[in-house]
Amino acid sequence: MIMEDSVRGTVPMSTTTLASVVTINPDITFRELDGEIVILNLETGVYFGLDDVGARTWRLIEDHGSLGKVFAVLRSEYDAAPAVLERDLLELVDHLCAKGLTRVAAKSA
Repeated sequence: MIMEDSVRGTVPMSTTTLASVVTINPDITFRELDGEIVILNLETGVYFGLDDVGARTWRLIEDHGSLGKVFAVLRSEYDAAPAVLERDLLELVDHLCAKGLTRVAAKSA
């Protein structure tokens, strides 16, 4: 989902689950270009890119926050095994959080 291989790496063990609520860091700016999203961390000056699936996930996080809701929408839109989809979603969110682009705000009820 993240286009730039150099930003991938081992993410520490996380407590992020589908019950988590995620917010976008207010210190970033992003734009959609040809179905992909380019994100600029204003604090660090570092750019990140998300492919079309990552961009769709980003927009759902922006709209819903609740990873359970994000997962439900993605599950209805993509032909992927639920366990694989859940793993990929949580890995993406953990990566975005590790890079300071999003924050796990709370757990939904």
